[in-house]
Amino acid sequence: MAAASSRKRKGKIRWSKLYSFAACFRPLTSEERPAARELIGWPGFSRVVFCNEPHLHKRKPYKYPYNYISTTKYNVLTFLPRALFEQFRRVANFYFLLAAIFSLFSLAPFSRASLIAPLVFVVGISMLKEAVEDWHRFLQDLDVNNRTVKTHISNGVFVDKLWKELRVGDVVKVNKGEYFPSDLLLLSSSYEDGVCYVETMNLDGETNLKIKRCLEASLCLNEDEEFSKFKATVHCEDPNPNLYTFVGNIEFEKESYPLSPSQLLLRDSKLRNTDYIYGVVIFSGHDTKAVRNSTRSPSKRSWIERKMDHIIYILFSMLVLVSLVSSFGSLLYLRQDMVDWWYLQLPDENKVNDLDDSNSEKYDDRFFNPSKPVQSAGLQFIRALILYGYLIPISLYVSIEVVKVLQTMLINKDIELYDDVTCKSVQARTSNLNEELGQVEMILSDKTGTLTCNQMEFRKCSIAGLSYGGDITEVDLAASMRMNTDFEPFEFSIDETDGATRSFEPFEFSVSSFSAQNGNARLTQTEGPVIKGFNFRDDRLTNKNWIHGSNLFDITMFFRVMALCHTGIPLEDDNHKTDKLSYEAESPEEVSFLIASQEFGFQFCRRTQSLMVLKEFDPSSMKEVEREYKLLNLLEFSSSRKRMSVIVSNEDGQIFLLCKGADSIIFDRLADNGKAYEQATTMHLSSYAEDGLRTLAFAFRTIEAAEYEIWNTIFTQAKATIGPEREELLEQASEMIEKDLILLGVVAVEDKLQKGVPECIDKLAQAGLKIWLLTGDKRETAINIGFACSLLRQDMKQFHLSLSRDAESNNQVKDMKEDILQQIESSYKMVCEERNKEAPFGLVIDGKALEIALRGDVKNEFLQLAVNCASVICCRVSPKQKALITRLVKQYTGKTTLAIGDGANDVGMIQEADIGVGISGMEGMQAVMASDLSLPQFRFLERLLIVHGHWCYQRISKMVLYFVYKNVAFGLTLFYYELYTSFSGEVLYDDWYMTMFNVMLTSLPVIALGVLEQDVSSDICLQFPALYQQGPRNVHFSWSRIIGWILNGVVSSLVIFLANIYILSPTAMRENGFVADIDSLGAITYTCIIWTVNCQIALITSHFTWIQHLSIWGSILLWYIFLLVYGALPPNFSGNAFQVLVEGIGSAPLYWMITVLVVVVSLLPYFIHIVIQRSYFPMDDHIIQEMEQCYKKYDVRDNEMWVREQRNSQRSTRIGFSARVDAKILSFNQQLQQKKLSIYRSVTNSPIYRSITASPFS
Repeated sequence: MAAASSRKRKGKIRWSKLYSFAACFRPLTSEERPAARELIGWPGFSRVVFCNEPHLHKRKPYKYPYNYISTTKYNVLTFLPRALFEQFRRVANFYFLLAAIFSLFSLAPFSRASLIAPLVFVVGISMLKEAVEDWHRFLQDLDVNNRTVKTHISNGVFVDKLWKELRVGDVVKVNKGEYFPSDLLLLSSSYEDGVCYVETMNLDGETNLKIKRCLEASLCLNEDEEFSKFKATVHCEDPNPNLYTFVGNIEFEKESYPLSPSQLLLRDSKLRNTDYIYGVVIFSGHDTKAVRNSTRSPSKRSWIERKMDHIIYILFSMLVLVSLVSSFGSLLYLRQDMVDWWYLQLPDENKVNDLDDSNSEKYDDRFFNPSKPVQSAGLQFIRALILYGYLIPISLYVSIEVVKVLQTMLINKDIELYDDVTCKSVQARTSNLNEELGQVEMILSDKTGTLTCNQMEFRKCSIAGLSYGGDITEVDLAASMRMNTDFEPFEFSIDETDGATRSFEPFEFSVSSFSAQNGNARLTQTEGPVIKGFNFRDDRLTNKNWIHGSNLFDITMFFRVMALCHTGIPLEDDNHKTDKLSYEAESPEEVSFLIASQEFGFQFCRRTQSLMVLKEFDPSSMKEVEREYKLLNLLEFSSSRKRMSVIVSNEDGQIFLLCKGADSIIFDRLADNGKAYEQATTMHLSSYAEDGLRTLAFAFRTIEAAEYEIWNTIFTQAKATIGPEREELLEQASEMIEKDLILLGVVAVEDKLQKGVPECIDKLAQAGLKIWLLTGDKRETAINIGFACSLLRQDMKQFHLSLSRDAESNNQVKDMKEDILQQIESSYKMVCEERNKEAPFGLVIDGKALEIALRGDVKNEFLQLAVNCASVICCRVSPKQKALITRLVKQYTGKTTLAIGDGANDVGMIQEADIGVGISGMEGMQAVMASDLSLPQFRFLERLLIVHGHWCYQRISKMVLYFVYKNVAFGLTLFYYELYTSFSGEVLYDDWYMTMFNVMLTSLPVIALGVLEQDVSSDICLQFPALYQQGPRNVHFSWSRIIGWILNGVVSSLVIFLANIYILSPTAMRENGFVADIDSLGAITYTCIIWTVNCQIALITSHFTWIQHLSIWGSILLWYIFLLVYGALPPNFSGNAFQVLVEGIGSAPLYWMITVLVVVVSLLPYFIHIVIQRSYFPMDDHIIQEMEQCYKKYDVRDNEMWVREQRNSQRSTRIGFSARVDAKILSFNQQLQQKKLSIYRSVTNSPIYRSITASPFS
C-alpha cells in the first residue's frame, strides 16, 4: 500500500508547472506551425501511420518493415557467392584456383587430386570459419529481436509480443527500466500531465535524463481499456538518421495536432523515473533513427594480413622469375643441345607418317614440339608456374584462420578476463584482428559507461571556508610510499601573499587508518555499511557532529540548499526495513546530494505540487523535526545558465532563494558581504579539480516579500509569453532575482570510475599508447574525468580550443575558422618551443570548435597539434564527429587505432577504427553488435592488449615468416633439380609427397607455434609494459626480417639439394653397389627438408609445452609412418614409391648420415645469427628471458637488475597514475629543498649562529 500511495503521489505531480525553461513545454510559435505543416506530404515527409491499426501496414503503399534487426554479413542466399568472392580476393587462393583449372589438362606436372584437394580444403575451412562467426552475430541479433514488450491486440488487452514482430501502428506499453523497442510516439504516461523521463545515454552519451511530454489531446489514454476504440493517423517525415528532429502531425478525434521531438521516444533509449508509458510505433526495424545512425560492419583486415599480400607478390615474382628461367633454359636447350642427344632424338616427319595411327600418337605431344621451340617454351613456362607453385604457401591462409580461431578461444576462456559482477567475459566477435591488438598506438575512448559507471558519489565539501572529506589524495599516498621516508611533516605557504598554509606528510601507509597532521581534516577508515552514492569520511560532519561547528548557521543553510534545490522524488522502501529513502532525479548528481543531505540529518521526505517537506535535525533540541517549505518557483538548470535555483518560504514566512551552479557563475553573482569564504573556497575548488571531482557552488539570499511580489509578477508574465522572445524574457527575469548571493561553499562529487580504470590507463600509457577521450558531456565534466583517470596532470600545460563569443555570435564560418586557426597556431608554437621541458601538453576542445577544426583546410593543423599532445579530450562531440575524428586520426597518423565505447552513439567510431571494442555493460547491445570485440569493463583492455595482443602479434609474425621460409626451402629444391636435369620438367618428388608437405607434415608445428608461443609470461608482460612497443614498432615483421627469412630459406634449400646431389651421385648407397635413382633421391631430399624445417621451428620456439614437442617430433615421425604405409600400397597406388623406405633407402647407413649432416649444416647459419644477436644486440624480451634463466633458483623480481629494467620500461610515461605520482614526488622534493634552504638561511642569519662561528673556539 505504501508503494502504491507513493506512486500515486508521484503521478499527480504536474511537472510542467514547476519548470520554467523546459524546452519540451514550449508551445510552437505561429511561425513554426505552418512551416512544419507545409512539409507534410512532400518528398521526405510522406510517411503515414495508422495508429492501432497495424494490419493496414501489411500492404502497399503503407507497407513498412518489421522491427527485425540484422547485423550479419551474410544470409542464406548471399553466403556462397560473397564468401567465395572474399576467398578468391586473396592472391594466393586465386593463383591456386588457376593451377587447379590447369590441372584438368595434361600440361600439369601433378595429378588433379593433388592440386584440387588442398584448394578445396583451404577455401572450405576459411568459409566455415566465416560461417561460424556470422552465426554468432545472428545469435546476438536473435537475443535482441526476441525481447518482449506489452502490445495492444484488441479490446484494451495487452499481451507480450516479440520485438521483431512489432509493426508500424502497434500500440505498446513500456514499463520503467525497459528500453523502447522502436521509435515511438508518446501517447501518455503514468504522470497526470503526460511527462516521462528518458535516458538517452545509449544514443548520445549524456547522463542527464531528458523530459518528454505527450500532447494534451492524448492525456486521456492512460489506461489499457482506453485503447479499445483508439484510432488516429500520423503524417510525418520519412526515416532519417537525425536524432534531434521530428516533423509531423497527428489527426485524432477530427482534430490535427502538430508533433515535435518532445513526443518522439527513440529506440535504445530507456524509460526512467516513470512507471509506464503508452506509445505507438512510428519507425520500426532498420527505419529507426538509431539503426539509421549505424552502418554495416565493414570488412576489416589486419596490417599483417595486408602486408602478407605484398609478401605473396614477392614470392609470386620469384615464381615468375624461376619459371622464366626454366622457360628460357628449355628454349636454349631445344635449339642448341637437345638435337644432338641421341636418346632424345625423335623420328623425322616422314617416318612418323609411315607409322600407323596407334604408333604415331606416341610421338604426337601437343605440349612439346621440338620443331616449335618458342611454343614449347611458352607451354613450359605455364608448366613451371604450376611446378614451382609451392613457393606460394597455399595453406598459409587456412593455417592462420585456424590459429586465429584457436587464439580467439583462448582469449575468450581467459579467466583473468572474466567479470564476476556482470558474469560476462571478453568475447571476440571476429578473429581477423588478433595480431592487430598487439600494434595499437591510439585509443579513442568514450566516457560515460566506458570509463565511468554513471554513478555519482558524494566525496568532499567546503563549508564556510573549511574543507571536509580529507585533503590527502591517492596520488599523495602513492608518492609518500614511493619516497619511503619518515621525516617530520612540514608546512609551506602556497601563496606568500596570504597566510594559508597546507601540510604535506610523506609517510608509511597504514591500511587501518591514516590522518592528515595539519588539523585541517580528520579522516577515519572505519568499516561500516556501504551507502551507494555517499563515500564521505570526516568525523566533523558525520554522526551529527556538525552541530559543534563554529559556523552553525552556514552549515545548516548549506545542507538545506542540498536538500531543497533539486527536482528529485523520494521513493519509500517497500519492505520498510530502514527509515532511509531512495531518490530519483534528472541527474545522478542530484541523487547523490539528496543521499548526502539525508546522511547529514536533512532528509527530503516528500513533495507536492507546491510543498517540500524535510526532516531536519534540530541542534537546539537535539531532535529530528519535520519542517515544510512552500515551493514558490523553480528556475531550471540548463547548459547555458549553468545554475539552478528554487525560491521557497519557510514556516515563519521568510523567503529564500537557494542556488547551486558552476563556481564561476555563482561567484559573479555574489554580494559584497557574501564573499567571506571566496578565497578559501577557491583553493579547495582547485584541490578538488585536481582529484577529478565535479564541483558545484552553493549560495543563498533572503528576499523581502515586497521584492518577491514584484519579481513574481514579471516572471509570471514572461512564462505566459508565446513567441521567440519567451526564453529571453525568462532569462532576464532570472537575472533580476539571482543576484546578491551569499556564498556557503562547494560540494565535490565523483563520477565514479569503473573498477581498475586508472590502473589500466596507467599501464597502457607505460606501454606507449596514446589515449583520446571523446565524450558528449560538457567541458568541465570531461576535464574532471581527465584528472580522475590521470589523463590530465596538474602540472600539464592545457590548451583549450573553443570559439570566442565574437566569432560564435557573428556565425560566420570564415571568422570561426580564423579564430580556431589562430588558437591552433599559437598552441603549436608553444609546443615547439617547450617540447624538451618536463611538463607534457594536454588538448581540450569542444564540439563547436571541433566542427570547424575538422574542416578540410584546418584539420591538418589541428591534427598536427593534437598528435603532439600527451592527451586529447574532445567534449560535446556528436556521434558523427566521433567517427570523423577516428577516420582522420587513422588517415593522418597511419597508426593502428582502437575505439572503445558502450552506446549506440559510439557505433560509428567503433566501426571506423581499425579495432572496435564494445563494452557489454548495463546499456544496450548496439555498440557490442557493431564491435570486433566486447569487454565487460574497460580495465580488461589492459590484459587484452598488453598480454594477448603482444602474444598474438609475435605468434602471427613468427608463423608467417616461418611459412615463407619453409615454402621457399621446399619449392627451390624443385627449381634446382630442374636446372640439374637441363630443364626437362621432371618432378623430383612424388605427387603425394607434395600434397602432404603443407597439409600434414609441417602444419601442426606451425599451428602450435601460432597458438601457444610466448616470449615471456603474462605476468612479465604486465610488469614490463614497454615490451608492447615491439608491435607498434613492427620489430618482428619488418621487411628486413622478411627478406632475412627468405634468404634463410634459399640457403637451406641450396645446402639440402647440393649435399644430397653431390654425396649420392658419385657413390653407391649400399654394399651391393645400389645407386640412388630419382625416387630414392627424392625421398632422401624430402626427408632432409622435413627434418630441417621442423628443427628450425624448434629453434624459434621460446615456450615449449608437450603440445609443441608432440607436434614437432610427431610430424617427423609421421613422415616415416607415411613413407612406410604409402610404400606398402600396391604399385598401382604407390607408383615408384613402392617399398622405397624398406627396400630402398631405409637399410642404407648413408641415408641416415646424410640426414644428420644436412640438417646440422642447414640450421648452422640461423644458429650463428641468434648467438650473435643475443650476445651483442639483444632485444628486450631476450634480456628478460636471460634474467629469468639466470635467477631461476631465486625470486627474480627481487633482483636489482630486474627492478632497474622494470623502471626503465616506465621512464617515458607522460600520462597515467604513475606519471602523476612522479610529478607529485618532484613537487614534494622541490618543496622540501625550499624548506631546507629556508631553514638554513634562518639559522645562518641568527645571532646565535653568528656568535658561534665568530668564536675563537669554533
